[in-house]
Amino acid sequence: MDISRRNALKKIGAVVGSSSLVGWLGSVKETEDILGKELKGKVNHSVCKWCYDEIPLDEFCKAAKEIGLKSVELVGPDGWPTLKKHGLTCAMPWGAGKGITEGFNNPDLHDELIASYEEVIPQAAEAGLDKIICFSGNRNGMDDQVGLENCAEGLKRLMPTAEKHGVTVCMELLNSKVDHPDYMCDHTNWGVDLCKRVGSDRFKLLYDIYHMQIMEGDVIRTIRENHQYIAHYHTGGVPGRNEIDETQELYYPAIVKAILDTGYTGFIGQEFIPTWDDELEALKQGVEICDV
Repeated sequence: MDISRRNALKKIGAVVGSSSLVGWLGSVKETEDILGKELKGKVNHSVCKWCYDEIPLDEFCKAAKEIGLKSVELVGPDGWPTLKKHGLTCAMPWGAGKGITEGFNNPDLHDELIASYEEVIPQAAEAGLDKIICFSGNRNGMDDQVGLENCAEGLKRLMPTAEKHGVTVCMELLNSKVDHPDYMCDHTNWGVDLCKRVGSDRFKLLYDIYHMQIMEGDVIRTIRENHQYIAHYHTGGVPGRNEIDETQELYYPAIVKAILDTGYTGFIGQEFIPTWDDELEALKQGVEICDV
């Protein structure tokens, strides 16, 4: 039911006039359901658009603003003006590279990858964006140490452009057990070693909590020990990559609090696939769970 603001305010007035504590508590819950809970402001909330592919970007941006989101992620250059129109940013853009399976661990692709990123990074900076996603690529029989050296070699070539434009290139940590078989950057230690080898503040990791719970677990300790190498976070329920509520094994309020305790001031991006009939209501729930 579409409830007008006037009717909502009438209900709030009924709360104020109620002499029953039980009635008051019930009315507070009802009022929250009507107007929505006000976010606390400690977390910069974001969401990955691909999880809501059936909703047009313009419509999705309007809904995201109403929920309290500040960013819609994994949108390429063509979509950035739409985000800006709605007062949103893109905390983790894409638009360069060759996708997840073909990445910087393959030196034969370095020239092509670097050219692609050198084209898109200035566009991101001009749009006021300060990050862009990248990937290691699949192993395809390659030893992890060789892949590490190859990635470092290619990324070092890209760093002057990233540093010049103030854009951080973020390699995503993905699981190779369930979703991305053979993906190389599938453990935090490997990613941290790569950050050290590249040696630039403009190269860091995208720590996807869902993926790393599958590969490693021990999420909070890992974040505390390696937060200086992490520039962004994604959520997702384990198992299944669905809602991050009591249906899965992670307790996100504690995880988000641990992230904030490191001094992190960036965005936390919801990247779960909703199963509810009302996808946007599921997104709203995820944001509220993380709003510690």
